[in-house]
Amino acid sequence: MEQRFIVIDEKITPDIYLKVLEAKDILLKGEVKGVTEAVKKVGISRSAYYKYHQYLFRLSDLEGVKKATVNFLLGHRAGILAEIINCISEAGGSILTINQNIPIDDVASLSITFDINNLNKEVDEIIEVLNNLDEVVRVELVSMGY
Repeated sequence: MEQRFIVIDEKITPDIYLKVLEAKDILLKGEVKGVTEAVKKVGISRSAYYKYHQYLFRLSDLEGVKKATVNFLLGHRAGILAEIINCISEAGGSILTINQNIPIDDVASLSITFDINNLNKEVDEIIEVLNNLDEVVRVELVSMGY
């Protein structure tokens, strides 16, 4: 069977999934000796951990992924594109393509694809920062791929 992946915002993710990821993190960091100690620390059963641990991972865990495409709706303000580019650049991203449409009713659409191999932040952290910029109406991660 072919593997198919989806991305789900953690705001709507069941708590058990987040606890499994937390257990995986503390195991990876060597904060505990083994799975039994990790699951006890996060408050889940070993069976729950083993049921999901092979199927849950963070965006940053995707090996081989080289680029991300993000779509924006922007207010019409001078300098907003430069702020977005600087934000991506400061996070270690390298812009590959930019497609921007002219503003209609003072709102413009923008699509940026950038290399994510050398990021110093998680993709979701970058998107959160971008979403908080003045005149950014909406930010949406469209895809991550090779």
